[in-house]
Amino acid sequence: MEVELIGYSFKPSYIDELHDCSFEYESSFQTSDLFPPCTTKVDRNSDHECLNRLLQIEAQLMDIDSSISESDVIGPDGVVDSDFASCISEQAQENVHVSTEGNSFLKEIQVELLEKSSLTQLLFAGAEAVEAQNWPVASKIIAKLNTLLFGSENGDSSFNKLAMFFTQGLHYKTINSPEMLHESAVPRNTDTMSSFQMLQELSPYVKFAHFTANQAILEATQEDEDIHVIDFDIMEGSQWPSLMVDLAMRKGRRCASLRVTAITVDQQSASHAQQTGRRLKEFSDSINLSFMFDQMMMAREEDFTKIEVVDDAVIANCMIHQLHMPNRSISLAKTFLGGMTKLSPKLIVLVQEELFNFAKMPSMFFVDFFSEALHHYNALCESLVTSFCGEYKMGLRQIEKEVLGMKILDCVRQFPCEKQERMLWEDCFASLKGFQSIPLSSFNVSQAKYLVSLFNRGYWVQHEKGRLALCWKSRPLTTASIWVPLTNSRKTVSAPSDLSFLNLCKVVNN
Repeated sequence: MEVELIGYSFKPSYIDELHDCSFEYESSFQTSDLFPPCTTKVDRNSDHECLNRLLQIEAQLMDIDSSISESDVIGPDGVVDSDFASCISEQAQENVHVSTEGNSFLKEIQVELLEKSSLTQLLFAGAEAVEAQNWPVASKIIAKLNTLLFGSENGDSSFNKLAMFFTQGLHYKTINSPEMLHESAVPRNTDTMSSFQMLQELSPYVKFAHFTANQAILEATQEDEDIHVIDFDIMEGSQWPSLMVDLAMRKGRRCASLRVTAITVDQQSASHAQQTGRRLKEFSDSINLSFMFDQMMMAREEDFTKIEVVDDAVIANCMIHQLHMPNRSISLAKTFLGGMTKLSPKLIVLVQEELFNFAKMPSMFFVDFFSEALHHYNALCESLVTSFCGEYKMGLRQIEKEVLGMKILDCVRQFPCEKQERMLWEDCFASLKGFQSIPLSSFNVSQAKYLVSLFNRGYWVQHEKGRLALCWKSRPLTTASIWVPLTNSRKTVSAPSDLSFLNLCKVVNN
């Protein structure tokens, strides 16, 4: 069933209006039943209504027993997270003062009301409490969510796992508040290569990003012999072998040369990039392509002046928040784009997760983003369930644990609540000032459509407003766009050869 965003305005009767969402669980995704209607824009002209709503929720929550056992808390891998549980228990005891006085009959009614609240109701209520920085209420809602998740008969269902990740994301959001304990960043499993390989083979996300970007680079550099790509996050370098083959097989001219500069941000990424460079060099030697690899530690925009650019056609390759890539902060993306503009690149290739679209992020508040994220990752999970079926079901569990869970925790934890912090997203988009988005070629669109057709029929490609989006049913999940200097924006891209398309078929079939 497709995700449909129906108009909804958050009002003081929020909890009452959501009671038509039953507390039921299905192993498959029924998104229209799971989510209450919502939009990506909230009326901010009535701040007192939001406060009244939170006070109503707080009145219900404060009459619930504040004792929390460690078995109430589930970690991102579906097992009990003792550290998370003990932290929640301490926070609940320190920050939530439960009144034991008052009418016992009223207390029973309040308990019953909260018990009937579905997961989605409590998730949105928790998001509202976080946005209002009402940490005691947020802490209590998180505790209740974990109680419901642990006690559910279908605790292993797909949506329950999503709810666990979003609940822990809210938890990390609260402990970053000034009134609560501070905690280190979300722990990571560094051995994600097998997860990457599974995503590459069983879903279109990796190939869509790589082949769409490479085709745009090929088309932009048809008249160039020396090409210099500056890569924001090279990882294993799996994007570049297919481009290298295309360049080596160009007809009618001497072999082109390719130089790749990997951007690193710390010693670990620098060491990893060095190994990637050696592998790419070995591959280039095997196909007789002139190839050079170097790397640069990026701390500020001025660092880009250290990159030597002679007569090369400079290309910026920027992939942000992709499913197969670790999250890099928006401040790093801003530094990269700002620094690249100093080098006057011929082309900027931007592939980004639609959830973090630069154009719409600055106008979103935390509740808006939380709603979008819940819809986005539910659609993403639904698509992966269809890809990892049969003998690959165990692989899906690994993807959920090593990739998806970390993505959700990071996106919720890192989204800025303060207006000043949200302006960073707008500044990132402003880094493209002096550049203009142009439509991708019809060949590139056809190539993407062919690629997507090899997977589940729920995938499709949308091309509009200069962006090419990989969609699952009604929801765009990742988008690609190309940007050129304003002086070159009116140039017509010549029709490419079908070489890249043939290479695509070979790679996919292999």
